[in-house]
Amino acid sequence: MDAIVITKKGGPEVLKLEQVAKPVPQGNEILIKVHAAGINRSDVMSRQSNVYGAGTKTEIPGLEISGIVEAAGPDAKRWKAGDRVCALIAGGGYAEYRAVDERLCLPIPEGLSFEEAASLPETIFTIWSNVFKDADFKAGENFLIHGGTSGIGVTAIQMVVAMGGIAYATAGTQEKCRFCEELGAVKAVNYKTEDFVAILKPIGIDVILDMTGGENTLKNMDILNPDGRITFINAMNGSKSEIDILQMMNKRLVITGSMLKPRTDDFKAILSKEIEQAIWPLITAGKIKPVIYKVFPLVQAADAQRLMESSTHIGKIILKVGSY
Repeated sequence: MDAIVITKKGGPEVLKLEQVAKPVPQGNEILIKVHAAGINRSDVMSRQSNVYGAGTKTEIPGLEISGIVEAAGPDAKRWKAGDRVCALIAGGGYAEYRAVDERLCLPIPEGLSFEEAASLPETIFTIWSNVFKDADFKAGENFLIHGGTSGIGVTAIQMVVAMGGIAYATAGTQEKCRFCEELGAVKAVNYKTEDFVAILKPIGIDVILDMTGGENTLKNMDILNPDGRITFINAMNGSKSEIDILQMMNKRLVITGSMLKPRTDDFKAILSKEIEQAIWPLITAGKIKPVIYKVFPLVQAADAQRLMESSTHIGKIILKVGSY
């Protein structure tokens, strides 16, 4: 089968289309004929370094896919050939086929294309795990997402609003700020021309989902309300940050973070069940909508990642796999 392989660590040019063995579903796995795959920052990190502990085996990036079930392993019970599903995976999405633990698959919501469905799993699982579970977000609380027009950002704003929260965002252009507000953010701050601390501290934030790190950490702590929470999913501005321990004590702040990719299938299966119950009906009802910026053919995966690294996009970047 066709697959995009990381031939060595480096820039986007190391991504090459190669022929690799088609997987065979084992145990409770199902074999998905992939129609679309989402692009994520984690894919770029996998290409650049061994941050996730990749070995010497063929490494195929891609953490979320959508497609049609082609076959099922002997212990798979829920899905059958022909079902339309999307799935969270720990790599291997930039390919024609992927065998997946059936518990990590969800039905494609009615009315969504394969491209739209492929934009859902990684973002929604990440937000659900970090914001709603680790940070224990509650309806009525003020929420801030840095990078409001990223794939994570456009979904986080919608999820928080749909779940009764009050969303704020930062973004790098006025166009992006307007887009965040159109999605439901009460206020989006242009961090390049405005001081988000001066604007948001008087409001007070309860939960921050941060992918920036670096010097923003102290600023984040400053704008949090008592009992506020910060949860990190990346550190694009630097992994080293200072914190004010006395401020953390005085406000009773919680600072946490996680990587979803290395977590066990059992952990992700729990998230999947919760998400299907709590979030999937909101998608069906149109309260959470996929935001697709651009779709590339599989062979242009390098160009798709270059676009990701440029940070000029609004929403998700998707690979179309095969013809359908």
